Amino acid sequence: MADLHTAVGASSNTLQAYGHDLKSFVGWLNTKKKSNLTGLKSTVVQGYLNDLSKGVVTGHELTPASCARALAAIRGFATYCVEQGLCQADFTAGVYAPSGPDRLPKAISVDEMTRLIESGEVTSPQGVRNRAFLELLYGCGARVSEAIALNVGDIDIGTKSVVIRHGKGGKQRVVPLAGSAAKALDAYLVRGRPDFVKDKRERSLFLSTRGQRLSRQSAWNIVKDAAEEAGLSGDISPHTFRHSFATHLLDGGADVRVVQELLGHASVATTQIYTLVTIDRLRETYVTSHPRALKS
Repeated sequence: MADLHTAVGASSNTLQAYGHDLKSFVGWLNTKKKSNLTGLKSTVVQGYLNDLSKGVVTGHELTPASCARALAAIRGFATYCVEQGLCQADFTAGVYAPSGPDRLPKAISVDEMTRLIESGEVTSPQGVRNRAFLELLYGCGARVSEAIALNVGDIDIGTKSVVIRHGKGGKQRVVPLAGSAAKALDAYLVRGRPDFVKDKRERSLFLSTRGQRLSRQSAWNIVKDAAEEAGLSGDISPHTFRHSFATHLLDGGADVRVVQELLGHASVATTQIYTLVTIDRLRETYVTSHPRALKS
């Protein structure tokens, strides 16, 4: 994986995701009794991606983006195998990631987000940590990888701001902390985090019960448990917070360029997809409320 880091400049979180993708691929190959790399063909890889897309591998359908990431990991692995003489040809040549219909980002309502964030208890150190984590996701629109990568020094309670780093080259942006997020983080630093610290040199902001940086899986579990507590159905994930953050800002009249900066999008075109969500919401309100629309 170090070679992959050098080749593509991927972040440690991306490499971790690639490692998970490769484990899944190798496990699938073993079930198909096709673990011999020498005779591996592109049709086999294509079959894996098709199964991945349909949910055969993981038990749930994967998005086109997730399938594309899996293919990127396998391509890197294939290149390594050729360079090391483990196989003669690139077994990913001609393979494509299954595509699907473009989906608008999924956001939940402000009331649902409030229920989600406030669903858990805040009497235990773990409860205080979880509340701070959820408040941060929604208050800053951070990606889950960005949130778990935060260090204590990235948070400034005094100025109510957070330095978020993302992607190649450690790009960073400074995002304001919402009042409730700042309050929750302050409580966590005082009443939560000290109970998790095993090594005083540890600077990670969000810690596990073992005193280590919170893992991606643990972050997902925090969100999943909160959604269940709040009685919210549907596919609620850490990214739901990011989508809701952007959608609610635009609903409130924020400029798309400002939202672009807050989200850390390189192009405003990526951010503009959220305006489609807002337009759809306006259209729904219009159709159900305008006197002339009701007569159509």
